Amino acid sequence: MGKVEPPVVNRSLSSWILASNLKLQALLLVVIVIAVFTRVFPLEMQKRIVNQAIRFGELKMLFRYCGLYFAAVVLSVGLKYLISVLQNLIGESVLADMRKDLYHHILTLPLSFFRKTQPGLVVSALVTELAIAGSFIGMAVAVPVTSVLTLLAFAGYLFWLNPLLAAISLSTYPLVLILLPRVQSRANLANKKRVDATRNLAGKIGESISGIHEIHGNGSYRIENRKYDKMVENLRKIRISWNLYKFGVKVLNNFFNNLSPFLIFIVGGYLAIKGRLDLGALVAFISAQEKLYDPWKELIEFYQVYQDATVGYSRTMEYFDAMPEHTLEPEDRNPYELRGSIEVKDLSFVAEGGIQLLDHINLDLKPGEQLALVGFSGSGKSTLAQCIGQLYSYTSGHVLLGGQEVKDLSKKDVVYNMGFVSQTPFTFEGTIRENLLYSCASLVDGDESVEGEAMPSLDDMIETLQQTGIFVDVLRFGLNTILLYDEHQELAAKVVRVREHFRRDFGEELADYVEFFDVDEYLYHSSVAANLTFGSPNKDTYITERLPENDYFLRFTDKADLTRPLLTLGADLCRQTVDILGNLPPDKVFFEQSPIKADELEGYKELAKRVARKKLHQLSSQDRTSLLRLALRFTPSVHKMVRMPSIFEELILEGRALFKEMISHDDPEAIMFYKTSEYIYSQTILDNILFGKSKTVNPQTEEKIHQSIIQVLIGEDLLETIVEIGMEFQVGSKGDRLSGGQRQKLAIARIFLKVPGVLIMDEATSALDNNSQSRIQGLLDSKWKGKSTLIAVVHRLDIIKGYDKIAVMKAGRIGEIGTYEELISKKGMLHELIYGKQAAA
Repeated sequence: MGKVEPPVVNRSLSSWILASNLKLQALLLVVIVIAVFTRVFPLEMQKRIVNQAIRFGELKMLFRYCGLYFAAVVLSVGLKYLISVLQNLIGESVLADMRKDLYHHILTLPLSFFRKTQPGLVVSALVTELAIAGSFIGMAVAVPVTSVLTLLAFAGYLFWLNPLLAAISLSTYPLVLILLPRVQSRANLANKKRVDATRNLAGKIGESISGIHEIHGNGSYRIENRKYDKMVENLRKIRISWNLYKFGVKVLNNFFNNLSPFLIFIVGGYLAIKGRLDLGALVAFISAQEKLYDPWKELIEFYQVYQDATVGYSRTMEYFDAMPEHTLEPEDRNPYELRGSIEVKDLSFVAEGGIQLLDHINLDLKPGEQLALVGFSGSGKSTLAQCIGQLYSYTSGHVLLGGQEVKDLSKKDVVYNMGFVSQTPFTFEGTIRENLLYSCASLVDGDESVEGEAMPSLDDMIETLQQTGIFVDVLRFGLNTILLYDEHQELAAKVVRVREHFRRDFGEELADYVEFFDVDEYLYHSSVAANLTFGSPNKDTYITERLPENDYFLRFTDKADLTRPLLTLGADLCRQTVDILGNLPPDKVFFEQSPIKADELEGYKELAKRVARKKLHQLSSQDRTSLLRLALRFTPSVHKMVRMPSIFEELILEGRALFKEMISHDDPEAIMFYKTSEYIYSQTILDNILFGKSKTVNPQTEEKIHQSIIQVLIGEDLLETIVEIGMEFQVGSKGDRLSGGQRQKLAIARIFLKVPGVLIMDEATSALDNNSQSRIQGLLDSKWKGKSTLIAVVHRLDIIKGYDKIAVMKAGRIGEIGTYEELISKKGMLHELIYGKQAAA
């Protein structure tokens, strides 16, 4: 057997130095040795330039020594940059490994650990606190070796120049070595407090963000602000103390380093005046003594980084120094394939603080049987389900799955044989497909490329989506997708064919519900702007709100003799709207049928006064733009407070033809005009199929339109393609682009797709409407009955009649267990639950 690596939380900081790339470390040492030589070599050149070249007036010698000096400086700079590069590569690689190993460890920790750990704290540890340790590892070899070798080289060179001056120059360093650790120890204590306070602050931020709905719902901003401000103030005081000690270390170091030149000037100047030290040697000595400060400074800074890294690393690892409750994977065998029988014997569970949540539970289920757990809130239903599912490690007793003790099974054994759906399932950022396949992918270690029975087929996925009731949502996501011209031309051509068949097969039937685009007809459910442009803008300057400021469009309206009619329409809309809505509060509900928005009302009130006093041509350009904007927004079917003259419709249709002619010649890329034979890439698949505007927002009408589209998609063999596109829909952070019901259905679908031998559902349908709950329950009663053993924590008592067994829980115990008929006839706890609730209702 290979050597067993200790858990990451038990590794010392120094162990990561040896774990780094040894080849890079060896190369780094070689570069350091050469770099040290290039730092000392110029000092000797300084001495020779003064004592030999300048003293004897040798130009050739001057140029030679200066050239060597310059070459050494250039080489030193290049090598220093190379050292920094190697140092960075080593540090970042080790930091990445630290973060990976700690993250992998954290994911295996028991759920009880996360009940007392805020997400922000974990984020702070992985992202911030380990960064200092990574920086230290990067410099752990480079800085001390470079600094020590440079110090020794400079010290040796100083002693070679003058032993007395060298001894005086180095005399201050022992004092620094005595005083510095004392000040640094104080800084370390403050740093430990800083790490803890920073971690608590990060935890508080994570808690606030996670509970933002409660904060908004209760308006508890001041309460949370006080908590946060107090923690920030505490951190401020700690950081001030920590920084003062750090500054003390630097000041102390700077003082003694500036003291050395003072001594050199006195003693060296005396020796030079007395002729016991030549001038070139003194210049070289002073230069070397000044350069001696650089490696010493680097050592002091390294010492501080080492202390900070040690404190941060140790505090982080101490916090996460916990072990998984269960083995992750079985050794030297494949995961068990267990029968779905479950036996619970004398099971008890005591939580932290000595609170007994389960008390001597006994039950058994044969493979394929279904058990409903019911009872009052806090009776232990979910806790029992989670103990059976190995999410909690029970305190005493036994849970046998297929004859195997659940506590002794590896995590992989459990996930191979069980599926768990919680009351509040989590949706991961990514696509619907990724979330749907999440449970199945875990069986093959996340490798979705594995072929065969391990990963479900597209047909399996679609069937599961249909069964759980999320298929229509996924199809809608697909239909609302915008295709890309460079990637989807073939599919776009098929959608155009679907459009043609949709209009042919359902055009007459849906004529009362859809206003189909027709180049020769005015569109009453579209704005005046949309009627004029009769296409989808490719450039932002041609969207409706920007047309009144588009110089080209204004020249067109002048040429088409539309400017005055549009201004007249805008003036009528302004007057009528202000008359009707002028005295109402600026609530959006009052402005749903108005071309004026609620926040624009005050501005248009003033404009209405000016329109009443002046002729249209006397208005300012800004006022004319505002009126034109109103006219272009005007949609007859929505804004019914003003009737549009039929002659105006004829003008718009004529203008439509002129606009197309002009823009096609002057700027053909600006607008993609509606043509039944062409796909509109700036609009969704649904818009392209419909090729028109819905006349109503009635849900039943919209459903009828969707069903008609689905029939055409099936006929054209495109339904699966659109659903596949819909499965690529990005669900957002924590699935926030999905509704609660959609997230719940998706969680159920991913477990159903896995087809586990044991299915545990902990109030898994609580976020669904009654119809959706009935759909899922019907599926459990039909497809899953006898196929998988089911344990369901149930909150709706009207759906439990079909279960093989019902266990009624109270205060952590099973009060009674049996079939629905048996328990009702006993008139015990279940009878009280059902009929007591009905009486209360």
